[in-house]
Amino acid sequence: MAAVVVIGAQWGDEGKGKIVDHLAERAHMVVRYQGGNNAGHTVIIGNTVLKLHQVPAGITRPNVAAVLGNGMVINPLALVEELDLLESQGIVTANLHISANAHIVMPYHIILDDLEEKMRGKFALGTTKRGIGPTYTDKVARRGIRMQDLINPERFAACLDCQLERINLELVEVFRHKPFSADEIIAQYTPAAKRLAPFVTDTSLLINDALKQGQNVMLEGAQATMLDIDFGTYPYVTSSSPSVGGACQGAGIGPLAIKEVVGVVKVYTSRVGKGPFPTELSDAMGDWIVERGNEYGTTTGRRRRCGWIDLVGLRYAHRINGFSGIALTRLDVLTGLDEVKLCVAYRLPDGSIVQELPMQTALLEKAEPIYEIMPGWDTPMSDARSLEELPTNARDYCLRVAELLQVPIYMISVGAERNDLVALHWPIS
Repeated sequence: MAAVVVIGAQWGDEGKGKIVDHLAERAHMVVRYQGGNNAGHTVIIGNTVLKLHQVPAGITRPNVAAVLGNGMVINPLALVEELDLLESQGIVTANLHISANAHIVMPYHIILDDLEEKMRGKFALGTTKRGIGPTYTDKVARRGIRMQDLINPERFAACLDCQLERINLELVEVFRHKPFSADEIIAQYTPAAKRLAPFVTDTSLLINDALKQGQNVMLEGAQATMLDIDFGTYPYVTSSSPSVGGACQGAGIGPLAIKEVVGVVKVYTSRVGKGPFPTELSDAMGDWIVERGNEYGTTTGRRRRCGWIDLVGLRYAHRINGFSGIALTRLDVLTGLDEVKLCVAYRLPDGSIVQELPMQTALLEKAEPIYEIMPGWDTPMSDARSLEELPTNARDYCLRVAELLQVPIYMISVGAERNDLVALHWPIS
């Protein structure tokens, strides 16, 4: 059995889509195990730019099974639109599989997401307003609607009637919002249910059968470790667990099936939405990185906050996930700088210096980064396919990151295209 988990090591947007797409060349199955269409992976193949939101990046490989696991929350209407778009771009979607146990995003979840965010006022979290949080809330409260309910018309109608009694009361009495009509929702969701029904199955059984047959299975996380509901910078987090524990839960496999855990690390740091960000650059350098790296959200289009790489946060992510190796991404973006900085420790308000992430969000918000400065580089690198072909200072920078983390480098992305990659080790044989 060989399961490989690909996990974002920062606050998301590390370039996981490209790494998954590349590794999928040797995989039989790629499984997305959490999140919903609040995530976005971009894969560039020649002149084609694929923006994936719910479908795993492995969909780009026609012989690879693409699985939406039970840990996801699926927006059926958005999924149908995504499949239509992929098919119009020549991508084969027949190999898609959807967990019958995955919960679905309903129209009232999206409305509640927006209303609740507005109610928070100055304490707003900066959600994508895709209804993800309210859907996970219903799941945990044992009142959610799942894919297996959606494709059973009688059960879907019964579940919906039950939910709307509570939802409409909340909408009308708390938010002064108009109620939802069950008939309107059923009319809206029925075409999507019919379209998706052939793909709905017991994906845990499917995945475990593949592992028993010795197939290579890759588990793809959305968001990233620092947005984990338990281990992220709470409350500025997502509503699921993108870390390695969420991979087992969200795919329905045992931990002993996991062979490798690959942490995807952007060579600088970015964050969308609110929350602490010790190395954030709110100056011309930050603007330079944003524009140079085109740091705008795949899903929302929002401008990302950018800053230097943070080894304190990455050390924490390694502790949580146990990375067997890292994939460094966006190295080419820093080309042209005279110097680059690495945050190696924090100075806290009391003057103490720490190398481990403070558990208190209040402390992290006030942490001052302590930097190590290295010389930059100005040589293009998109043609590099080995460490030796990288600019010397760029290579030294990468090796220093690996040294500080004490984790080997598996891959280095040196450009936007799918093959702009230095591969040092393949976690999938």
